[in-house]
Amino acid sequence: MTKTILIVDDEPNIVLSVEYLMKREGYQVMTANDGQVAIEMIADTRPDLLILDVMMPRKNGFEVCREIRADPALSGLPILMLSAKGREAEIKKGISLGADAYITKPFSTHDLVDKVNQLLQSRE
Repeated sequence: MTKTILIVDDEPNIVLSVEYLMKREGYQVMTANDGQVAIEMIADTRPDLLILDVMMPRKNGFEVCREIRADPALSGLPILMLSAKGREAEIKKGISLGADAYITKPFSTHDLVDKVNQLLQSRE
């Protein structure tokens, strides 16, 4: 069965490039450009993995991560944070809120694909 990935980022160029990469890997892709829309989409569609930016309108990635981890029905959803906020404190905050991985922008496409594959395989 094809895995579905939800990409949440307010930068259209990032969304396009990550969407292209994930589709090339054979994944189904959905996108959202703010955290509030992402929460609604996750509740409706139950993606297999979330690629989540930190700085976004309405709800930031940390808030989205916290909400997902607080919901027992969604607690198993793998979350990969992808952010320009690459300081140690932000990375620690993302991981402590429940992100499974944290990759900083600019990112290596190879590293991103590897991490996504790794997270999805670990949930099988």
